[in-house]
Amino acid sequence: MKPAQLPVDWPLQSVSESVQAGGLTWHVQRAGRGPCLVLLHGTAASTHSFRALAELLAGRFELVLVDLPGHGFSSALQAPTLPRVAAALGALLRQLDVSPDLVIGHSAGAAIAIRMVLDDWVSPRALIGLAPALKPYGGAADGMASQLARLVFINPLAPHLFSASASASRVRRLIEKTGSRLDPVGTQYYARLLKRPSHVKGALSMMAHWNLRPLLSDLKHLSTPLTLVAGEQDRATSPDEVEQAARLMREGTVIRLSGVGHLAHEENPGAVAGIVHQCANDTGLFEDTDPPAAQLQAAR
Repeated sequence: MKPAQLPVDWPLQSVSESVQAGGLTWHVQRAGRGPCLVLLHGTAASTHSFRALAELLAGRFELVLVDLPGHGFSSALQAPTLPRVAAALGALLRQLDVSPDLVIGHSAGAAIAIRMVLDDWVSPRALIGLAPALKPYGGAADGMASQLARLVFINPLAPHLFSASASASRVRRLIEKTGSRLDPVGTQYYARLLKRPSHVKGALSMMAHWNLRPLLSDLKHLSTPLTLVAGEQDRATSPDEVEQAARLMREGTVIRLSGVGHLAHEENPGAVAGIVHQCANDTGLFEDTDPPAAQLQAAR
């Protein structure tokens, strides 16, 4: 069954389903055949952000895309701390009988993917973090941005006020502040999401409960190979910050992509697909050693 509120023109809606797990109702999209690849989006996004990347990967992977709790068309999780979100996703994957070979996380999704491995919810051969948000918001103990999110979150009118002001032009400017530029169609998907008070509330709630410091302390225990992809134009998660995070890990590799910002997988999905195929080959998921030529060329 598809989520009741899912628009008929939503990306990949033909493979959407509503799944009950861990007390939540999840929007899940499944497509393709092959080794299992789970994709986790970042804060304030949804599965739509992987629409182009998914089309490039579905020919060689079984893809599982999930709207995070409170995001898109998934129901909300109370007190969505990083460990609780990781545990909720772990329960979902067990309900789906999914054991991922690879996990991709974008921005906050990268932190969730790492937490899931550290807490033994998944045991993939490798992880890929796209523009990984692994740095605390900064300043005070819990982070200035997190404190602001808490103040906004406790105001019941805040999500409605945010949604009312989510015009396409304003959303475009917000995206450009991250160093990314999307076409009008890509921008409209974010604008449509941000018009939904439930989605805005879910994003604010996650920010309000986020604390990355324990994760940073645990990174030294991560033994799963992790490839971190940093856009050279990223103003939200700078390449230098990604390099610093990689040095905290046993097996952290950084790949820099030129000409893209925080949403590299939407700006240049071919380059990111090439990286995914190369990681899969490096871990022995495929007998061949060469990803599709077009994607390799894009990655260069």
